[in-house]
Amino acid sequence: MTAHFNHTIIASTDPQRMAEFYTDLLEAKPAPSWGPFCNISLDGGVLLQFATPPIDFPPQHYAFLLNEAHFDRAYQKICAAEHEHWADPQRQHPGAINHEHGGRGVYLLDPSGHYLELITKEYIPR
Repeated sequence: MTAHFNHTIIASTDPQRMAEFYTDLLEAKPAPSWGPFCNISLDGGVLLQFATPPIDFPPQHYAFLLNEAHFDRAYQKICAAEHEHWADPQRQHPGAINHEHGGRGVYLLDPSGHYLELITKEYIPR
């Protein structure tokens, strides 16, 4: 059996707010939380844990693959909430999406300042 991704901790300025933001946008499920962690669950058993580290942290990049209908719902939420977003990671094309790799994609910042990417096609097809 090959390794499967299980969980990650995402540094957060407000773990509860981050868990709510990702739950809404990714249509994730709440998961039991403990200690400093606010947890949510993605399909495939992947756990995202949000916690405030004792140090300043640099922004990270997180990309999520969505189906077309989910992307439409997520993009509607981004626009309705007036979240700044871009078609590219360099932020040269604000308020737009891209059509890279035969799909669609969008970039935005989450509440803790991490770079979030939503795409509808994998970069490397299986």
